[in-house]
Amino acid sequence: MRLNDDEQAMLAGSLGRVPQIAIQHQIKVGDFFGATDFVPVTQAHIMADTESLGEAGVRWLEALADEDAGGGRVRIPSITDPRGTDFSKSDLLKQAPWMLTLERRAIDAFVRLGVSMTDTCINYQTIQAPTRGEHLAFGDTGVVIYSNSVCGARSNFEGGPSALSAGLTGRTPRYGFHLEMHRQATIRICVDWTPITLNDWGALGGVIGRLAGNYWSVPAVEGLDGAPGSDALKHFGAAMASFGSIALFHLVGITPEAARLEDVGGDRLPVAHRIGQADVKALQNSYAVSDEIDVVVFSAPQLSLYELRRIAELCDGRRFLKPMLAVTSPQVKPDADRFGLTERIEAAGGQVLSGMCFYQSYAREMAEANGWKRLATNSAKLVNILGGYGYVPMLATMEQCIEAAETGRLA
Repeated sequence: MRLNDDEQAMLAGSLGRVPQIAIQHQIKVGDFFGATDFVPVTQAHIMADTESLGEAGVRWLEALADEDAGGGRVRIPSITDPRGTDFSKSDLLKQAPWMLTLERRAIDAFVRLGVSMTDTCINYQTIQAPTRGEHLAFGDTGVVIYSNSVCGARSNFEGGPSALSAGLTGRTPRYGFHLEMHRQATIRICVDWTPITLNDWGALGGVIGRLAGNYWSVPAVEGLDGAPGSDALKHFGAAMASFGSIALFHLVGITPEAARLEDVGGDRLPVAHRIGQADVKALQNSYAVSDEIDVVVFSAPQLSLYELRRIAELCDGRRFLKPMLAVTSPQVKPDADRFGLTERIEAAGGQVLSGMCFYQSYAREMAEANGWKRLATNSAKLVNILGGYGYVPMLATMEQCIEAAETGRLA
């Protein structure tokens, strides 16, 4: 890779041992993907949940934070994905003390590295939305696909060490979706039905993700009736990334790079698939395997203020038979408290949790500790993931999920 003077100084260790470690890692990544140089980035978003990190990963973070050679702080705004717990509700979740200890150690190391502990996967809704053409080093798949597609920014899926390295160096290898050639459509899909509910938007994203099928696929989607809102696009993209590893999509006439089909090269492609309501319902019905439920979870992605407001409306006058968890970001939670939404949800027996992600919070251990197996949610991303943690997940509307929490059955 070609290195400029600043990058040569990092590699030589002139700016400290930590930037040297970071750029050494990035050069290996760049060589693997055939990058010829680096691109400056303005933000980094780091996935580093302790369930994935484990003891070894946390020790690695601590070693970077403890490095006495100097320079061990991020150079650009760098934030974190959801953590593995909400410390104020860890007893409710029945998380073991060792989980919390590991989490505190990771947080302490990040703080010493200068990382802002935002603990969110909806930073594009709550902190600083990326702008068109802005180069980023983002980790969470839902964050990347939203930033690339809806905002028109440019990022690859950056693994935890790579995103942290980008924060420490202020750059990332120039490959993949930083390049115009990889942002052109590779598959053309026509949709004959436009979803309304968030679970339907997520299921549509899941269907498209399965059809597109790999990281380098870029679907151009035609036929939607009107522009979906931010929460709909959030669920749509997060599910597409989960089911198909997709990092970028174009909605013709809606997303910024695809005002016209020809803007992204879609006019040169035949229509590969036509998707209707039956296809979306078939995906949802594949998860409806039981009418009894043990727990209701709204998570993945974290909830916006508007999602919490709707949940609060549905909670009024109810008393839940089963646990109901609504997971939001630390940026949204204070407003939910201030507007009385948290109080209304918890008066019904629900719980509003902050700064965590359900499936990154030792979901299997939580299931065993709480006796949870049959889980209802309106998140297509979550149902796609939780089967691997031993759950029987069911995908339904927000209204059906709230009714299930009250009755113990998913109608």
